[in-house]
Amino acid sequence: MAKLKVNPLMRGLLSVTWMAMASAVAFAQPAPYAGSQPAPYAGSQAPYPTGDFVVRQSEGAPTLSIGGTVIPYKEVTLAAQLPGRVTYLAGIEGDKFKKGDLLVALDDSELLAKRRAILAQMASADAQLRNAGMQYSREIYSPRSKTPPGGMAVPNLFDQMFTRPMESFMGERSEGAELTADLYASGTQIEQARSALMALQAEIQALDSKLRDARSIAPFDGVIVRKNIEVGDTMQPGQPLLTFADVEYLQVDIDVPARLRPGLREGMMINAELDVTHERVPVRVAQIFPMADPQRHTVKVKLDLPQGIAEPGMYVRVMVPDFSTQERGNPVIPASAIRYNGSLPGVYVLDDQGRPHLRLVRLGERLPDGMVSVLSGLRPGERVMNDPPPGVAAGWSSGPSSPGR
Repeated sequence: MAKLKVNPLMRGLLSVTWMAMASAVAFAQPAPYAGSQPAPYAGSQAPYPTGDFVVRQSEGAPTLSIGGTVIPYKEVTLAAQLPGRVTYLAGIEGDKFKKGDLLVALDDSELLAKRRAILAQMASADAQLRNAGMQYSREIYSPRSKTPPGGMAVPNLFDQMFTRPMESFMGERSEGAELTADLYASGTQIEQARSALMALQAEIQALDSKLRDARSIAPFDGVIVRKNIEVGDTMQPGQPLLTFADVEYLQVDIDVPARLRPGLREGMMINAELDVTHERVPVRVAQIFPMADPQRHTVKVKLDLPQGIAEPGMYVRVMVPDFSTQERGNPVIPASAIRYNGSLPGVYVLDDQGRPHLRLVRLGERLPDGMVSVLSGLRPGERVMNDPPPGVAAGWSSGPSSPGR
């Protein structure tokens, strides 16, 4: 068989023509769906090829999400007890200290000078007390009532032998009464000296208490959470110095409506959700206050948090069981269907034509299987977009749509 000879120029033209036809065929074929990145919905195009989820109703006792704040287990505000200038400050916010460490010191030079003056007065009072005791002993062993009034030689001897005995015999003098009076006077001097010494000791104790007030000591292990002063500031009594707290153990402080109070008891375990990480953690009811707020009609409840998962001041949502209503289940949706606009959660609800509409919802607790309960904004049977793409464009829906709308 004879071979067909092709001109090289013709061979090149055929190759170019074949490549052009192949490119046109490839361009005409529709691109395969990329899974989680569908093309945005526009006008009357086909709806999103993403998966949807039919909202279903959960079972069990309903819960109410109540916002609370993370607080330290113990917190104190140290205030100035006397006027003075700040001479020492231990640290700044976040510094840790042990129980008994010095945190703040005020100038106490004037108090120390007064203390030295009182100590000198105490030394003088102690000398007076010892002198009064000595005079009392002298009066016992050598009474002044038996001492002659004075004179020398013969006059003194005459008084002792004749004058005093005759006065006693005639009833003009009583040596026993004189001795009793002298002993009483000496005893009075002892009591006065002892009272003066006790008064000075009381002044020392009062001054020592002021010296202690000039120094603020850490009442427990903790950290400085707020500092209101600097070294050199002049303080007046009552001015706050700093806030000291124990942040190793944290609690959640919430105000529970009075109707939910019967469903709580101390030691009970319930769920909470951290606002920062959306992590679901168990918390324990530590304290239920015995009286409700007369204006807000709420009861303050404190719950213990696990260690190392939050910081003081953070926002936490606590799921409190509501046994005051009939047992019913809230709608549940996958957590992947929720999108946040700032701090507002929302979902994309699909209408009968498959078009998405953004709707704000109020979330409840997170369930162990990756689902989230919805307190308001959805009802069972509606369809929501599961894991909507970032470029989705949607209308706006303010609430559950009625059938046929």
